[in-house]
Amino acid sequence: MPDNTTSNNSANRNNSVIFIHPDGTTPSHYALARYETAGPDGRINWDRMETAGSYLSHIKDQLTATSNAGAVVHAYGVKPQAGSYGLDEDGTPITSLSAQEGLTEAGMTIMEEAIAAGKATAVINSGFIAEPGTGVFLADVENRGETEAITAEIIESGVDIILGGGETDYLPEGTIGFFGEEGTRTDGRNLIEEAEEKGYTVVYTREQLQSLPEGTTKVLGIFAAEDTYNDTTEEANAAERLENYGQPGNLNPPTVAEMLEAALPILAQDEDGFFVVLEEEGTDNFGNNNNGRGVVEAAIRADEAIGVAQDFIDNERPNTLLITSADSNAGGVQVTDVDVQSGGNVGTTPVNPTLPDRSDATQVPLDGEEGRNTQPFIAGPDEDGTRFPYGITYAGLPDFGSDIVSKAYGLNAELLPSTHDNTEIYRLMYQTLFDQALPSPIGEPESTPAPPTTQDTGNVIFIHPDGTTPAYFTLARLEEAGPDGRLNWDRMSNAGVYINSLEDQLTATSNAGAVVHSMGTKSQADSYGLDENGGGVLDLWMVLDSTTKFVTVYE
Repeated sequence: MPDNTTSNNSANRNNSVIFIHPDGTTPSHYALARYETAGPDGRINWDRMETAGSYLSHIKDQLTATSNAGAVVHAYGVKPQAGSYGLDEDGTPITSLSAQEGLTEAGMTIMEEAIAAGKATAVINSGFIAEPGTGVFLADVENRGETEAITAEIIESGVDIILGGGETDYLPEGTIGFFGEEGTRTDGRNLIEEAEEKGYTVVYTREQLQSLPEGTTKVLGIFAAEDTYNDTTEEANAAERLENYGQPGNLNPPTVAEMLEAALPILAQDEDGFFVVLEEEGTDNFGNNNNGRGVVEAAIRADEAIGVAQDFIDNERPNTLLITSADSNAGGVQVTDVDVQSGGNVGTTPVNPTLPDRSDATQVPLDGEEGRNTQPFIAGPDEDGTRFPYGITYAGLPDFGSDIVSKAYGLNAELLPSTHDNTEIYRLMYQTLFDQALPSPIGEPESTPAPPTTQDTGNVIFIHPDGTTPAYFTLARLEEAGPDGRLNWDRMSNAGVYINSLEDQLTATSNAGAVVHSMGTKSQADSYGLDENGGGVLDLWMVLDSTTKFVTVYE
């Protein structure tokens, strides 16, 4: 890693950034969190974010980002090759976007610049701390599997707060840790002892984290031998009698929300501001294992962390940017209504036929509460008190490169474009921390605003590409403009996440969805303008804002 004494010294007063990275998430993950905690008509913390945009995830040599390369984009502001963990193909440290502009030296991440500028810093992860979503901001190695080297570089980096799992990576072979497992380090170093010598207060439990002495400034929290979660299938966890999070002897590790809640008062003591990178890794790992129960819980935990950050901005430090994003779509999670009779299980859903009548479609099992083809999930009540059963399905096991949505809240939130390259996350964080706007590394065209209005009421053009999501426009973009090009859809002024539940189910039918659009009220699934008794659906008078804009919705 570079010497952190040379960097951009124009840190913008005490402006701060909280970057929450629920790895692998899309609006579908947050829909699950919404159904479980608030019901389809309720709203979660993620829904309260001020601006939203469609995130384009491609990297230097492929369309779908790897976790490590995606983290490099966020930490350096440039696109690396898929295998990068802070180094280019030749093993040379990545030159960040700010270094390309002469603001720092090659090899420095945005967090290392923040450290050099005197800002307080923290990395938080529900997985082991060397996970790329946190580790890349403070370490560079040839391979993401070099967790011993990554963990050592994190300890040596000067970061103030380190909270996550991975105790075995801190301890030498032959040393048994707090969680009863032997260390794996082959270099003989005991990084926990080294951290204590550097002034870190070391904690291992939720209770210890929440009881830190007043005046604490440096914390190393280690909350599991490896990950705080158990990222395998529901069936495998059931066989081992494991919950989604926690292990025997460590049943109740702190959530990422609790870690952030403990970190923020410490960071806020710094008059120069702070920078937090928080990753909920369970959303990714459960998604890649097609574990519906785990995906739901991990998404809820990520949303709780978002709420902690929002409360802090609202009540403590308004000059703070909260930004959330992912770098890929783990498992291609989707939600579907299920028609279960007499307490039946969720069953299957047909996919990918070849015959015109679709009779040869492959039947893919849905996930219910306990795994494949089990009892359905039950959403929380809607505004009428109705609860709907649903199942979870997947596009596959790997990560996918579409349907990712970033959101922002607080300082500079309005600067998040409605469609943006993955490098935009770095640029927005950098501008907030250092008051320095950087050029796009891909020459991304600036969005052109719609012309100003000339009167208080206006016209509406409603274009309804039925059944589309950002993935459809990704395909159009790749074919028509290439991954760095832009479509007309990308030029839309605003973006938002569309919630499509009806009166009697979670997924809209084409006819009932059209009733909602034309009448402004929710109908039953089979409605074509009539209610369940054959009467006309009552419409809802809606007042259009005088500055009507083009709006992109995700359906």
